[in-house]
Amino acid sequence: MDLSGYYTYTDYLTWRFKERVELIKGMIFKMSPAPNMNHQRISTKLVSKLANYLEEHKCEVFHAPFDVRLPVSLKKGKVDTVVQPDICVVCDKKKLEKQGCNGAPDLVIEILSPGNSKTEMRDKYAVYEESGVKEYWLIDPANEAGIIYSLDKKGKYIGSPFYTSGQQMPSKVIKGFKFDVENIFPDDHE
Repeated sequence: MDLSGYYTYTDYLTWRFKERVELIKGMIFKMSPAPNMNHQRISTKLVSKLANYLEEHKCEVFHAPFDVRLPVSLKKGKVDTVVQPDICVVCDKKKLEKQGCNGAPDLVIEILSPGNSKTEMRDKYAVYEESGVKEYWLIDPANEAGIIYSLDKKGKYIGSPFYTSGQQMPSKVIKGFKFDVENIFPDDHE
C-alpha cells in the first residue's frame, strides 16, 4: 500500500493493519502504540466523570477506538477523514451509526503523548475546527494542564488559558460540566 496515496472511508473499511490508523483528508496517519498506563488512567477518569454527568442528558460519551467520520474533504462527496479521538461526546443521536459517529461530535478530548502531540496540535486541530467540533480539549499529562478550544461565531477556535492544578476546566458545550484539573492526573507519575 502506498502510504502517501489518497484514500477514502471506503478504503479505510477494507484495511487490516496491525496498528491503528486514522485518515485525515485522505492521508494515512499511523497512531501511536497502545497508550501508556497514565494515559489510560486519565482517559478512564474523564470518561467516568462524563458518563456519570451525562446520565440525565441526551448526550453520550465514547472512547477510542471509536471511528468518527468528519465532514471535511479535499474531493467533493468523498468521506476522507476518519479519526479516533481519545474521548468524544455526541449529542445528536442521528450522527450515531453502528460504525461510529458520522459527523462532528460536540466535544472531543485528546490526551497528548510523545508520539501524537504534533498530530493533535496541528492536523487534528485543523479538521476538528473545519468540521465544526464545537469544543476541543487538549490534556497535557507532562505538564498536568489542559486547554479548551471553543468555536466562535465565525467557526474559528478560540483558546482558553491553560488550566492547571487548583483550577476547574468548564465545558461551554456540556452545560454545567467541569472538573478539577488535579483530580484527573495520576498521583504516582509512572
